[in-house]
Amino acid sequence: MMEWCKPVFQKQGAIVLNATMKKFGAPATLIRDYDHWAVLLRPGQVTLGSLVLVCKEPRTAFSMISAAAFAELQSITGHIEGVLGRMFNYDRINYLMLMMVDPDVHFHVIPRYEEMRTFSGQTFIDPGWPGPPDLASLNATSTEQNTQILTALKADWP
Repeated sequence: MMEWCKPVFQKQGAIVLNATMKKFGAPATLIRDYDHWAVLLRPGQVTLGSLVLVCKEPRTAFSMISAAAFAELQSITGHIEGVLGRMFNYDRINYLMLMMVDPDVHFHVIPRYEEMRTFSGQTFIDPGWPGPPDLASLNATSTEQNTQILTALKADWP
């Protein structure tokens, strides 16, 4: 593996944080820590409930993650879709693997909405609907609003 793409890990309590997890605010944004993956609230809410699913293994290619990490994805995606479906009633969901800037294996999980949604008094839109998600047009949220979303997701997470 080339030196520039080796992930950097930092122990934070019992959670191992790689560079991608730290970039997306971990440990503060952590919803659930699994054996091979971590689910984080995406600080920039593309749509209501946008997440980042980060592999904790030191891998920079999806094909190189362990069989156990692949197997764990089945239950994690079930948790993601179940919780986001119950809480926000999304119309579709997109899993985007965009490893151009952050080389650690990860997905941006973007729930998609045909119509606006309201959470905790704030209206959220999906400006890309019905096309690809518009990652440049974020729903403006404060730290307090993100904390409210994070707290609600954690409370409902299996």
